[in-house]
Amino acid sequence: MKPMPSEPVMSRDALAAFLDDVFPQLHHAGPGPVLVSVGPLAATMRLPYHERHLRPGGTISGPAIMALADVALYAAILANVGPVALAVTTNLSFNFMRKPEPRDLIGEARLLKLGRSLAVGEILIRSEGYDDLVCHATGTYALPPRRD
Repeated sequence: MKPMPSEPVMSRDALAAFLDDVFPQLHHAGPGPVLVSVGPLAATMRLPYHERHLRPGGTISGPAIMALADVALYAAILANVGPVALAVTTNLSFNFMRKPEPRDLIGEARLLKLGRSLAVGEILIRSEGYDDLVCHATGTYALPPRRD
């Protein structure tokens, strides 16, 4: 069994530059997700509060929360395997726990399994400054064959 990485292979700055290069649409219509940190089998992202993320009733929309979860998991994977633009989402599951506060959202992704062809993780999303979960998500990504 291959040991899990003890340190990410991409720094926060290198990964943020990579995401900006391959996914410029993240910031197309206003502030998009921002990479806060990377760590062993983990990444944290922030979705800056913006009214374009609101739905009727003044709460942050499900699609905005889902996008944060997806990109946070992608960042955790890339931080630990390197710049693999063709890693793709194969499954995401969401449990919305409570209405988010009208403020930035923080998504903390943690990899539960990082294999050769699949990565599985969970994402905890909170309103900035609050401990209670807004959303708990799990996801799986398919990784392209590595060229060792």
